[in-house]
Amino acid sequence: MNTNPGRGPFHFKSPARMVWRTIRGMCHHKTARGQEALARLATFDGIPHPYDKKKRQVIPAALRVMRLKPGRDHTVLGELADSVGWKHHDLLKRLEEKRKVKAEAFYQKKKARTQLREKAEKAAAGELAKVNEVLAAAGY
Repeated sequence: MNTNPGRGPFHFKSPARMVWRTIRGMCHHKTARGQEALARLATFDGIPHPYDKKKRQVIPAALRVMRLKPGRDHTVLGELADSVGWKHHDLLKRLEEKRKVKAEAFYQKKKARTQLREKAEKAAAGELAKVNEVLAAAGY
């Protein structure tokens, strides 16, 4: 072989880096504007700390059922990365399980707090009727 594989092209094994590389191919990464855009892009394997507490959002137009015809082949990026040598698939599964358990406990606590608050508001509704009328007249 007359080429040195250490000089590239580099084939990333992590799903996050695969997505980063794909998006890099979609933008003008050799211009200053493209480099700034790429610098703002952050891709992660799993859900890291500041984002695990944020509310998830679904983009309906990006769902597989909306984009692909029934019967078409598709792949999951994590499985593809695992097949080409990414070694952290099992670790990410374990971390995701732990995150889901914590999220479920948080949600149950939040639901209980909400029920207590609603119960307290109903109990205090008679006492606060006059205050609510004043607030409604003021536009609140």
